[in-house]
Amino acid sequence: MRTLISSLLLGLLVIFSCNNDDDSSSNNTQNEIENNVTASTWKITKFIDSGDNETANFSGYNFNFMSNGSVSATNGTNTYDGTWSITDSNSNDDSPDDLHFNLHFNLTNNFEDLNDDWDFISQSSTKIELIDVSGGNGGTDYLTFEKN
Repeated sequence: MRTLISSLLLGLLVIFSCNNDDDSSSNNTQNEIENNVTASTWKITKFIDSGDNETANFSGYNFNFMSNGSVSATNGTNTYDGTWSITDSNSNDDSPDDLHFNLHFNLTNNFEDLNDDWDFISQSSTKIELIDVSGGNGGTDYLTFEKN
């Protein structure tokens, strides 16, 4: 009986240890990305909207992501404000590291095309590559920010 109880306790300890490690890893990655994003000014170097290259729509715009969740895009003449966040959509069918880069501009111009909960392809201190597969038409969008 003691062996059974010891085995069960050990099993539970291993399970909860793994979950905490995954949460910690996800939180560390999220904090790292947030720190990278807010530490500099960024520009869009790639925006593919369902196969159409629309990068030129954002040429000359510098994006400043603030730690309070606001984002500002300016080209010296026009300034557009929006919001951003990074969320972990951890659920029963997602991996614990399923982070989303959320962008929202309350506009009816080219910037509304950026509104989405983007999935990360890769991220570093100088480049963030994002993807979104549309549930409606099945189109795939790509968005890349690079540090100025």
